[in-house]
Amino acid sequence: MPLPAAAAAALHSSLCFSSPKQTPQPSISQQPNIQLSVKSKSLLHKHPLYTPAHTNISFEIKEKILCLEIMGVDSGKALSQNPSLHTASLDSIQSIIFFLQSKGIHQKDLPRIFGMCPKVLTSNIRTDLKPVFNFLSQDLKVPENNFRKAINKCPRLLVSSVRDQLKPCLFYLQRLGFEDLEALAYQDPVLLVSNVENTLIPKLKYLESIGFSRDEAVAMVLRCPALFTFSVENNFKPKFDYFAEEMKGKLTELKGFPQYFAFSLDKRIKPRHVEVVQSGVKIPLRLMLKSTDEEFGEMIRPGAG
Repeated sequence: MPLPAAAAAALHSSLCFSSPKQTPQPSISQQPNIQLSVKSKSLLHKHPLYTPAHTNISFEIKEKILCLEIMGVDSGKALSQNPSLHTASLDSIQSIIFFLQSKGIHQKDLPRIFGMCPKVLTSNIRTDLKPVFNFLSQDLKVPENNFRKAINKCPRLLVSSVRDQLKPCLFYLQRLGFEDLEALAYQDPVLLVSNVENTLIPKLKYLESIGFSRDEAVAMVLRCPALFTFSVENNFKPKFDYFAEEMKGKLTELKGFPQYFAFSLDKRIKPRHVEVVQSGVKIPLRLMLKSTDEEFGEMIRPGAG
């Protein structure tokens, strides 16, 4: 049976979300164990996560598990991906939550952020989190009221080193020609958490290997930044092989429409190409893939050409 709403709210408040505006209280370890033993512990014992099979798990771990679950975070996944959570105190987790909220992150955003990046829960506010928000403000020119927009677009920003990851990546992207900081912050921040040597450079080199010049490859990623996020082995190669061998396409078509690589090979590219061939109608690559089903049907309708 799930925890009753009132009890869940009480436990949620006592374990995780006491208002940051309240007068600071001594840490849980310093407080008399009255609240935890009478209220939280009582609720915890009644929760389905607390079973006789878990008697070998300490109360502190059970407390954190329940706190994470109430927040909507998969505790098993979080503890597995971030073993440091086992020894983290609820006070430290609460401090991180309060800090993120002070930066404009909403409570409803936390399950997704912590679910994707459980390491945030054991971050050091001074050395890990504050530098990220300084980077957003100073390097990407993100105003404070838009921190939430950038973080929700790419929670991994919170677990990326500013010195070793974010700044070097921004420098590289700007050298390539990515000048729109707003686009990098709100549309393509995932590029900033990508590894330059192992992720970004290999994509450009692959485009060069199939016949594009360096300048043409750079122009393509500037036009379609998502190219930097695609796998060479699972995306670029099979789609280019089909384009070159089955569609008999020319590089100039891809240069003009690099978004080709963003479409599903099996669900979009192949079926539409087959229908175009069967119809005998010549359709530009862009129209073949970007048109709606209704528009595409009209284009290949007998007599349409």
